[in-house]
Amino acid sequence: MAEQQIADAAVGAGEPEKGPSGWGQAIAALVVVGGLAALLLSGTFQQKSGDPEPAECHTSDDDVRPSKPVSGVQLCTALNRADLPTLLGTPTEYAMNASGNESVGNWADGTKTVTPEAEVQLGTYTVNLSTSDDDIPVAEMAGFLGRSAQNRTIGGHPAVLYSDRTIALKFNLGGGKVDTGPGGIARSLLVAKDTKDGGGFYEVSIWRQDDIVPDDLALLRVAETVLPTVPGWTVG
Repeated sequence: MAEQQIADAAVGAGEPEKGPSGWGQAIAALVVVGGLAALLLSGTFQQKSGDPEPAECHTSDDDVRPSKPVSGVQLCTALNRADLPTLLGTPTEYAMNASGNESVGNWADGTKTVTPEAEVQLGTYTVNLSTSDDDIPVAEMAGFLGRSAQNRTIGGHPAVLYSDRTIALKFNLGGGKVDTGPGGIARSLLVAKDTKDGGGFYEVSIWRQDDIVPDDLALLRVAETVLPTVPGWTVG
């Protein structure tokens, strides 16, 4: 989110409008990272209707890319923990969808960037976890994230808390047309990969399905509990 925030983009999901055009189940969560919108399709397990068991991350070895320190599936495994609903303040809920993937950004100079990311959707919240090798320190990125950005520390790592507006995607299931509109507020936390803020970061974002502003304490609990379990995390 942070990379695309600098380029005036956002992520998220919103609540569908109902009207004569017949929007039915017309929302899809879209993640925008590093200038490329990537639907999280591979490495996804969707909760079946009526099944009380929470969704699990796909763990096929084919989804693990050895060229990256951590894969999308590994991020999903760290994020999709049994106590995630409790950390979010919704202990009676469970993961309905859990996905891990690597999105690929193609740039004008011919270079490519691979961004591992994971997403877990519950009844109230959606949580996204990604990592970037960007060499800009988190402390410097705070200046691009708006006046509401707040400096924080997570496990000894410099961090920045900020808000972003999500985008609601609406699909006309009858005609195949896709429309966009303003969604709710996402709260995101950028956390430096090392305690010296030498470049690279993790990003944890949460947003609500009902467009109510997310609870910052829930976001902080998730970041403080999940990030130390991500492969490669350094203890501060």
